[in-house]
Amino acid sequence: MMYVCREMQAGEILNPHKTESPLLQAILYGDKVATKKLSKRLSCAIKRLPLRVRFEYEYNAEKAIEAGVEKDPTLVLDGNIFLEGLPQAEQITEAFESFLETRD
Repeated sequence: MMYVCREMQAGEILNPHKTESPLLQAILYGDKVATKKLSKRLSCAIKRLPLRVRFEYEYNAEKAIEAGVEKDPTLVLDGNIFLEGLPQAEQITEAFESFLETRD
């Protein structure tokens, strides 16, 4: 079965069936168009990894600045800036694989 890249909805968990995997909290900061693009890339890039991610969105520039966000879009993962801009899916996968290696 082929997986279709799609925008993740606010509050939605990617890979909810992987209950043995850590549940990460992701906040996508930026405008609606940029965060939608990043969300689609994330859904494809990490779908097959052993993790679950709950997605939230923040479009308020003041809140982004308070969180230390400087680029649009930015992915904050468990309270830390994790990805900035619109990296390619392969780069996203590599970043999450490295993240998982450091958590083990």
